Amino acid sequence: MQITFIEHSSFLVELPSVTLLFDWYQGKLPKIPAGKPLLVFASHCHSDHFSPDIFQLDDGKREVRYLLGFDIPLDAEHADRWKIDKTVYGHCISVQGEEKLQPLPGVHVESFFSTDEGVAFLVEADGRTIYHAGDLNWWHWKKDTKEVNEERAERFKRFVQPLAGRKIDAAMVPVDPRQEEAGYWTAEYMLQHTAIRALLPMHQWGKFDFTDGLIDRLNKRMPGAAEKIVRIMADGQKVEV
Repeated sequence: MQITFIEHSSFLVELPSVTLLFDWYQGKLPKIPAGKPLLVFASHCHSDHFSPDIFQLDDGKREVRYLLGFDIPLDAEHADRWKIDKTVYGHCISVQGEEKLQPLPGVHVESFFSTDEGVAFLVEADGRTIYHAGDLNWWHWKKDTKEVNEERAERFKRFVQPLAGRKIDAAMVPVDPRQEEAGYWTAEYMLQHTAIRALLPMHQWGKFDFTDGLIDRLNKRMPGAAEKIVRIMADGQKVEV
């Protein structure tokens, strides 16, 4: 499958029978194939993960379905504000955590509660499994108390526990430089507890060289794991998995 890193936490994943778009809010979109369905995922309402511009993608050129984190409002007021017509509105699914959905034939989606807002997604289609974390991350901030950070760690581990041992072909995971060393913890934990083939760092705020520190850390602590890291170096980068 071909994966395009668009910007920040936005990715386009091209599979044989369906195209997946995750958390696009800005940045140049690659050409979206017209001959197969498009699934648009928005993990939560934060402005670096969601824009109402996604609803303009339902332009009649392909079948489109939207899977939206439950904190993204779908009431009549917002539908009017965002200029969502009735047809597009009918293609939107509000997703809670711990749900299993089949938005299209042959496409299975699981959701997980986030340690921030909204949900994370696990998608199975065409024999591939793709994980997009949204903001499901091991958040840890030096300015906060030990007790607060310990509670965040416990919630993170509890929310990702259903993924333990799962085979994942491509995992898009926050590697956030604002957290300093703690920005590596989510990726390291996921590599320890799941069978990831390729881990794509995201949520790096354009500081792509932060991944080098993750690779160095893995080489010291988890021999072989660093080979699974896909180094994202620029917006618009395409990779084959």
